[in-house]
Amino acid sequence: MKSFLPALFLIYFLFTLPCNAEMHRNANSDTVRIKNDLRKITKTKRPRNYRNIQTLNYVAEYIYNEFLVNCDSVYYQCYSVNGLEYKNVIGIIGKQKKEKLVIGAHYDVAGNQEGADDNASGVVGLLELSRLISTNDFDYQVELVAYTLEEPPFFRSDYMGSHIHAKSLHDKNINIKGMICLEMIGYFNDLKKSQDYPIGFLKLFYGSRGDYITVVQKTGNGKFGRQIKREMKRQDLIKTKSFKAPAMLPGIDFSDHLNYWRYNYSAVMITNTAFYRNKNYHETTDKMETLDLNRMALVIDELYLTLKEIK
Repeated sequence: MKSFLPALFLIYFLFTLPCNAEMHRNANSDTVRIKNDLRKITKTKRPRNYRNIQTLNYVAEYIYNEFLVNCDSVYYQCYSVNGLEYKNVIGIIGKQKKEKLVIGAHYDVAGNQEGADDNASGVVGLLELSRLISTNDFDYQVELVAYTLEEPPFFRSDYMGSHIHAKSLHDKNINIKGMICLEMIGYFNDLKKSQDYPIGFLKLFYGSRGDYITVVQKTGNGKFGRQIKREMKRQDLIKTKSFKAPAMLPGIDFSDHLNYWRYNYSAVMITNTAFYRNKNYHETTDKMETLDLNRMALVIDELYLTLKEIK
């Protein structure tokens, strides 16, 4: 069986080659506002890890208040771990609509770092999307979720905020169109050899420059995943590539979307590929000064325009 794997991967990736998009500016997202949000989330007295609940609560409250301006309803999804309370922050836009689409990003960090790309960038994406979506009448309800406890030591455990949320949907028998995970969307690098891959030969198809955003999903992910991939590329705001492979490939499930797969929901991750590109990953050097706010804004814009096309 192993002898067939290279051929299988080749087939998967030939069907997911990148579009040759030229990056151009769309004026939806506000980089000044993005910078302010990043500063509020990253420049805290103590890092927002599971040990510093006061800091996590400060960030959760900031997200809550920003959602409150743009969402129909906002609430905390609280739960206990070892006698301590942690919380997801949930904002709903279009709550009168029956069909639901979930967009999520985690707001905690792994250790004693600011975590600008990982994953303040994803959370800021949620905040900016809440502002953009609030001015449009979509055909479906959008549920924005800022998760706690994505990082170690809770990763892949039932204590992940995304597992709490996905399980709550499943237990209530709520069908969703799909889930979009925002995981590290702010770091880009135009230099050659700035992009790594879980399998070396993928550079032949995706290149060696970390200058793109990626839609990541597992094989057999369904119609929703295909729609997101197609529309993200069609919007053509920033170089966009897609990566589709079996879930066993390292990196495919390295974020909150894995818990929606666990309950058979279709889910995709939008990412700059994390540690395969950004060597500040889980380091004290992961600061907002390393991010490309213009390209980050384009990622948010491209997703926003994609959401407008989803029926």
